[in-house]
Amino acid sequence: MLDFLNQNYIYFFILPLVAFLAGFIDSIVGGGGLVQVPSLFILFPTFPVPMVIGSNRFASFMGTSVAAYQYAKKVSIPWKTVLCAGIGTAIFAYLGAELSSFVSAKILKPIVLILMSVIAIYTFIKKDLGGQEKFKVANILAWSFLIGMMMGFYNGFVGPGTGSLLVFGFVSIIGYNFLTGSAISKFVNVIADVSSLFFFVLNDFVNYKVALPMMIFNMLGSYIGSRLAILKGNEFVRILFLVVVGALILRFAYDIWRTL
Repeated sequence: MLDFLNQNYIYFFILPLVAFLAGFIDSIVGGGGLVQVPSLFILFPTFPVPMVIGSNRFASFMGTSVAAYQYAKKVSIPWKTVLCAGIGTAIFAYLGAELSSFVSAKILKPIVLILMSVIAIYTFIKKDLGGQEKFKVANILAWSFLIGMMMGFYNGFVGPGTGSLLVFGFVSIIGYNFLTGSAISKFVNVIADVSSLFFFVLNDFVNYKVALPMMIFNMLGSYIGSRLAILKGNEFVRILFLVVVGALILRFAYDIWRTL
């Protein structure tokens, strides 16, 4: 009886709350996996790693789609940038997902920790970063493809923080403002999620009993979060970006420390 009550508590309270919060954060600056992935590891300790990643991916891709749709209604989307980045991310997200079954993510985590720390410091120091659109590269489409390629591989291989890294790439490397960079990243993230999701679905690494209810509340959180980002503008997105990146730094630092 106690086990039944505990299961109901997880499925009807904790999972919806986790999915809503993840969708809310992810829709603004990315990083929803920071909430969902550790929660799934804690709540379902018997799940193999690919099933945790696959269930998280299935639950989140529709939420990201909702956010992308909301941005498209209010923000001018540079579709050529989305297309080039999307092609790169689609190819390399599937490749990253395949390699995740053979190579330990421990190899990448120290590198990601350093990268996130540099990103946080740079964004904090550069107060005007992402405030206004100011292009920094001559060939925007080539750089978009490169950003999509690298982040697609990371999305399939590791996952958490992909949206935040995409936002930073489009803002700091190319020169979009935070709101437009976040809008572009949503579309690219959807492509990466769907591409890598093929691998997890085909190999039965999705627990639908967990993923489907989470998907609904992830979509609700994404809807509210994306509308709030559009309403509040660039400075709000920048501040939340710093908060999420800071949390990602702590997450990766803890993962590395735990394995020492």
